[in-house]
Amino acid sequence: MRILFLALVFLCSIQNLSAQNVSIDGRLKSHLDNFFELCKEYNIDYHEKLFKLKNIAIVDTLQTSLHGSTLGMVQRNKQGNIENIVVNWVTLLDEEIVKVVAYHEFAHYFLEYTEHVCNDCGIIMSKVNSSYFDIVNDWDNQIKILFEQSPAFQRKKNEALHTVAGINFDN
Repeated sequence: MRILFLALVFLCSIQNLSAQNVSIDGRLKSHLDNFFELCKEYNIDYHEKLFKLKNIAIVDTLQTSLHGSTLGMVQRNKQGNIENIVVNWVTLLDEEIVKVVAYHEFAHYFLEYTEHVCNDCGIIMSKVNSSYFDIVNDWDNQIKILFEQSPAFQRKKNEALHTVAGINFDN
């Protein structure tokens, strides 16, 4: 019995060690938590992906200029895998802007958006957003679009169509 208990403690400690490998900036934590709640609602798994990251952070290293700024991005390692989600410090000037940028970057990784859906069309996954405030004022609809049009959600939807009552129709 004691060996079983020690094995359980050991497994839990290993999981906690892997969870400690992800550094999450406290200024983004509430947005990430809310995003994960939405992932649960839309049945999109995020847990395994989370622990493949190194950092989710506010940084001062992204381009900031009068002619255009990079407000957020996912950063890849040499193998091409995303290892960091970063948001420019200038977004902190307005809580609504940091929220939209954070959700945009989270969606690239967790919802599998490899591309932007348009250049400037007034949705979260636009390459450019002329008005973050219009997006925030339409937040519930924006979230619905973000999740329901995401590659991760569409893949799950297609898998569900091909599997009914545990029978896979692809075989």
